[in-house]
Amino acid sequence: MSVLTLTHVGGPTTLLEVEGWRILTDPTFDAPGRTYRFGWGTSSRKITGPAVPASEIGPVDAVLLTHDHHADNLDDTGRDLLPTAGAVITTASGAARLGHGTRGLGPWDTTRLLAPGRPTITVTATPARHGPRGSHFVVGDVVGFALTWEGQEHGSVWISGDTVLYDGVRDVARRLTVGSAILHLGRVGFPVTGPLAYTMGARDAVELVQLIRPASVVPVHYEGWSHFRQGRDELVTALRDEPEVAERFRWATPGEPLGLTV
Repeated sequence: MSVLTLTHVGGPTTLLEVEGWRILTDPTFDAPGRTYRFGWGTSSRKITGPAVPASEIGPVDAVLLTHDHHADNLDDTGRDLLPTAGAVITTASGAARLGHGTRGLGPWDTTRLLAPGRPTITVTATPARHGPRGSHFVVGDVVGFALTWEGQEHGSVWISGDTVLYDGVRDVARRLTVGSAILHLGRVGFPVTGPLAYTMGARDAVELVQLIRPASVVPVHYEGWSHFRQGRDELVTALRDEPEVAERFRWATPGEPLGLTV
């Protein structure tokens, strides 16, 4: 049995500490107030700053970057942090853009994190689609990540990445045993694209958790930016009629460590 300490920095950014490893996801540390353009007439304003500044995050053994081309997943300060990390793992296309030894993975590809005196962590890239069917040419490549090591009690730690609920994500339930799920939610949308969603919403989260049945679920990436259409209130409302799902949720207070048995 391992205990994972998760610290939610803000947005998608989380620090995962387990068995001597310190792993950071989607580093975003810019101050609030700026509007970032994502292309094709879309943009978002950052409303909330990081609960932990980059200068206080400490040494990082690996960065898991679900995608590099949207500033709500990798901003300027986050980019500055990448060269200090022991390893950076992202999409194959993102690795080509970032260079400097970045490891690129496609869905279901694997790589390993190795260090003396620590368990080897196998990192498996999982499918993600950052929008409706046919949107890939606009939104680009995204992956999630599953982390597995010897001694886990409940199963892999899975980070969904920015994705809608579709068959590729449902494959995670068929192919992996997930102990803890870190879900990117918020039901991202933009005025120019009307009702279309670019990440999962509350009802998607309920359906997915019913499929994967993890011991714990931590929602992230659902507040702090103007392009989120659903926040905690919508999630809580959706969970009221699903007590078996609701009992699995753990709400991380930004900046405060949350312990999960994995």
